[in-house]
Amino acid sequence: MSKPVLYGSSNSRAIRSIWAMEETGIEYDHVPTNFSEQSKEPTYLAVNPNGRIPSLVDGDLTMCESMAINLYLAKKYATDLYPDNAEDEARAMQWSVWGISEIEPLQMRIVVQKLFVPEEKRNMKAIEGSEKGLQRPLAVLDAHLASQAYLLGAQFSIADLNLSAVMMLLKQVKMDLSAFENVGKWMKTCYDRPACKRAREKD
Repeated sequence: MSKPVLYGSSNSRAIRSIWAMEETGIEYDHVPTNFSEQSKEPTYLAVNPNGRIPSLVDGDLTMCESMAINLYLAKKYATDLYPDNAEDEARAMQWSVWGISEIEPLQMRIVVQKLFVPEEKRNMKAIEGSEKGLQRPLAVLDAHLASQAYLLGAQFSIADLNLSAVMMLLKQVKMDLSAFENVGKWMKTCYDRPACKRAREKD
């Protein structure tokens, strides 16, 4: 049986699925693929016509979108991370989608300005507006984590991986999260996992 193949680079959104793959503990092939050039080459477009990363090939299954890939990997290969009942499965999907709808759009506006625009040309209003917009979802998350260690309760799950992986860039742009103590503690716990550290070391 062939090993799963994961395409993407750790300095992109593909870190989410590299981390998930590392959590499974299975053998897999990692094909470093950057977003700017390699993802537009014909050989890669044959895998993912969208020209985006990550992509996963597992036997006859070829799929894209990091959240979907991660839910699949957890359900098939890391059952300790995947909910064992329909209610928690729904909550895991909810938090995964919540991350890319409530956090990521505002986060990316900050990322673009702070990481890709020269300091003298940055749109500070865009940065400040996005940081202000993030206060509500971060408060929601902080309140949810006030009474439990992880999103679904006492145990780390694919929900935590997916959401914290989306939020990695908040640390990279050094957003002040001091008002959200529970979020900060939860993020550190997630990022301290050995699988996350291994994923960060990949190309």
